[in-house]
Amino acid sequence: MRSPLAPGIRLVRAVSRDSWYRGFIIVMTFLFYASYHMSRKPISIVKSQLHQNCSAVSGGPHNASANSTWCDWAPFQNSNYNELFGALDDSFLVTYAIGMYISGIFGERLPLRYYLSSGMLLSGAFTALFGLGYYWNIHNIWFYIFAQILNGLAQTTGWPSVVACMGNWFGKGKRGLIMGIWNSHTSVGNILGSLIAGAFVSKAWGLSFIVPGIVIGCMGIICFFFLIEYPDDVGCNLPQHHEETNVEKDEENPPLPSSNPEETYNSSMRSREDSMSHSRVGLDLPEQPAAISFLGALRIPGVVEFSLCLLFAKLVSYTFLYWLPPYIVNVGHFNPQEAGDLSTLFDVGGIIGGISAGLISDFVGGRATTCWVMLILAAPMLFLYNQIGHNGIATTIGMLILCGALVNGPYALITTAVSADLGTHKSLHGNARALSTVTAIIDGTGSIGAALGPLFVGLIARTSWVNVFYMLIASDICACLLLSRLVFKELRGCCGHLMKRRGCCVTPKHKIVLQQQ
Repeated sequence: MRSPLAPGIRLVRAVSRDSWYRGFIIVMTFLFYASYHMSRKPISIVKSQLHQNCSAVSGGPHNASANSTWCDWAPFQNSNYNELFGALDDSFLVTYAIGMYISGIFGERLPLRYYLSSGMLLSGAFTALFGLGYYWNIHNIWFYIFAQILNGLAQTTGWPSVVACMGNWFGKGKRGLIMGIWNSHTSVGNILGSLIAGAFVSKAWGLSFIVPGIVIGCMGIICFFFLIEYPDDVGCNLPQHHEETNVEKDEENPPLPSSNPEETYNSSMRSREDSMSHSRVGLDLPEQPAAISFLGALRIPGVVEFSLCLLFAKLVSYTFLYWLPPYIVNVGHFNPQEAGDLSTLFDVGGIIGGISAGLISDFVGGRATTCWVMLILAAPMLFLYNQIGHNGIATTIGMLILCGALVNGPYALITTAVSADLGTHKSLHGNARALSTVTAIIDGTGSIGAALGPLFVGLIARTSWVNVFYMLIASDICACLLLSRLVFKELRGCCGHLMKRRGCCVTPKHKIVLQQQ
């Protein structure tokens, strides 16, 4: 007598072949970009070790009292150490910002698998190069700046490639939720980078860079052997990139409801058949559409506004990424390893914020409005964190998680779901090859803010950490202002959609002209 089919096997068979492959792509690209961020994080942990309070360090020489910098790593032992740290951050971030605009163009024209895997191998090598300065006993600032510049260029291969790959596999649907969960790779990578760097920082800080470098290099090898760029490469169905949301449809000439239900039904069926016909024609084309130009991508509605908004949002996020551990050491009086561990709570909040932003934006149908609300809430939370964020360990944990959610939520939404939406915008008529270029423009512009934030902190922190938080609050407000037009447009479209659902239509003269039966 045979037993029934095992429950686990029934579950496996219930999931379609397409779903298995899409799940595989989510996991692979998640791990790839988590390793990118893991290799960026060590510099923020190691800063507090390169220049520290030597009077609190045991095991010093006999004349330690006369030499207050005996434990520091030259050339960071002098009073200008904050400026040198700012130079290290900016050598990476400025190069990353400039290279991102170029990287998107290459990403549209080169095989993603080759481009991404080679970028990960190079990034691993240059990350490890910085750590080798410890073992080679190098004290020249230009060596470390050069390593950061090379790594900044190599890291530009990551984001346009993984977003383009995700865009190839997933249509619009519940993109905000899917990409909100997927985008937690940024925070997961930061957490892993903090924990790995923190484990070695007090013993041999060079390993804080070498170990993440080895990990991302290994991920590059896995990428070369296993990444699938397009669904049709393995016989899976292609996603619908040119599907429009209800709000988008309503913004363009909303149709008057007909008093004849049969006429309404026939009209709907004709539109549906036309849409399916166009889809089939698009799939039968022998040649793929040409990659979009840089200026053509800028003309897509919303690209400029979201790019400039991300500039200020990423300024705040990367200030925390690079300066939160030193801030915790100086203000909270923790040691470097404890500060690194505490800083991971900000990234835990980032995971919560990214998923929440994606889920909410899918539900309300407004990406810009979701970002705007979270940015508005972030400003007072930043002020409170600076004022009461170190009044006990429980307060510190709570404020770090809350600030991480509100700061990284909009940043995550713009760099994922918004970039994918704009890269497959209806104005492109189904041409999804703009995705990498649009993503590079948005993230490249945001990276200018990421470069400015740590630079400003290096200059402002010498006066007061309070002034640093005032700068961050002002940046949040600027990001909100830049989204105002898009928020108004979304709210107007949402109101029109609700009125249509209730059975009435508003003419330009704002009169109710017809009521559906």
